Amino acid sequence: MKKILNDPKNVVDEMLNGFVYANEGKVERIEGTGVIYRTFQDEGKVGLVSGGGSGHEPSHAGFVGEGMLSAAVCGEVFTSPTPDQILEAIKKADQGAGVFLIVKNYTGDVMNFDMAQELADMEDIKVEKVIVDDDIAVEDSTYTAGRRGVAGTVLVHKILGAAAAEGKTLEEIKALADRLVPNIKTIGVAVSPATVPEVGKPGFQLEEDEMEYGIGIHGEPGYRREKIKTSKEIAEELVAQLKKAFNWKRGDRYAVLVNGLGATPLMEQYIFTNDVHALLDREGLAVDFKKVGNLMTSIDMAGISLTLLKLEDEGWLAFLKQPVSVPAWA
Repeated sequence: MKKILNDPKNVVDEMLNGFVYANEGKVERIEGTGVIYRTFQDEGKVGLVSGGGSGHEPSHAGFVGEGMLSAAVCGEVFTSPTPDQILEAIKKADQGAGVFLIVKNYTGDVMNFDMAQELADMEDIKVEKVIVDDDIAVEDSTYTAGRRGVAGTVLVHKILGAAAAEGKTLEEIKALADRLVPNIKTIGVAVSPATVPEVGKPGFQLEEDEMEYGIGIHGEPGYRREKIKTSKEIAEELVAQLKKAFNWKRGDRYAVLVNGLGATPLMEQYIFTNDVHALLDREGLAVDFKKVGNLMTSIDMAGISLTLLKLEDEGWLAFLKQPVSVPAWA
């Protein structure tokens, strides 16, 4: 294992300290926890909290700041944060209008965020939540009942963050989230595995000439392994799967997110984006918003995911385009 680190047991603690130092003035850390919160105060507005295991940077701490998340809870690598830490994030995010939780669909995350919600209720903090399950690759997988929550979660941060900044109530944000999440779908592919620092070896094996469609962001199995294909062929497969899931028609409007999984150069991400562009044009879809970059990674996994959001509401596009001040959304 070749990694730039010190003691593998301290990776999350040292990473968060470095993150806070690099973004001084925008974010701070609750001492003794994995909670990152924004220094910006928006009194009387709904607070947004997300989180999960570390290893997916910049998610979720990179989206803490004005216009997106109020706080993020960072667990150990690929491990859900504990309910007590989530509760600390909820308390820090509460500005008097309640707190909304954005939770990826993994068994540990769902259970621990549910427990934290119950604890917050005992402290008279009103909390609502949404479970993001955008990964269409497999129905049930390691660590999940139902579909996994992956890169589409970032679009939920962005849209709900804009809604909260606008002054939407907790009930209005809940209603928006429940409409939004079913319209977000993601599928990915890996060409090499991730290595968890404390484990010291790859979480799965791919031969030099192999790739796997539908693999999860923790290395969970996908739906097909085969010989490496060209970017154009990979794009054709992923777009075909999304077409089946959406059953779209010509003229439908979408937002597109091309996400690198950690070790995929931007050069390759843009080549893939170009291939996706050609395919969506051929399908007659209107693409009103595009985002490319490493937003929901899997440590050093090489691969890419493609997320589409069907823009059923004109307001969603406005929320996507709303300026923000957070470390990871340029």
